[in-house]
Amino acid sequence: MALDSVICDKRAENDRRGMTWRTVFFGFIRSRRHSHRRSVDAMDVFIDWHHPWLFFLATGTMLLSCADAFLTLQLIDRGMFEVNPLMRLVLDESTLLFTSTKLALTGLGILVLVFLAKSRFMNRFRNGLFLTMFFSFYACLVCYELVNLFRLM
Repeated sequence: MALDSVICDKRAENDRRGMTWRTVFFGFIRSRRHSHRRSVDAMDVFIDWHHPWLFFLATGTMLLSCADAFLTLQLIDRGMFEVNPLMRLVLDESTLLFTSTKLALTGLGILVLVFLAKSRFMNRFRNGLFLTMFFSFYACLVCYELVNLFRLM
């Protein structure tokens, strides 16, 4: 009995399943699960690895959201107004609250969409498609704001 407890204590010391920053870093760099192992697992949508295109869409959408916030504030200074009634209320409170709310909501939405990118909406469309749609929407919105900004200058 005493020998068993010594062996158990020794194993607990070297437990490879321990969570450290090294685990997080190497899990990110060398993620192993790119697809499902068995066909019965095809319903599981959570895997370790996402396509680089999702990283591009998520980062690009967040950068475009930052540009949208900046350009919105510039256009408001030049006499235009915020069309979104909810964001107009937040903007009336303070510029800092407007910017932080806008970026927090966009970041949370992107995080959820990337997490659920492999799942399907109404069993038809992959949720990753929504990231492409939001990226395209923000790109068009930033172009519209730039055209208006140059027109007002």
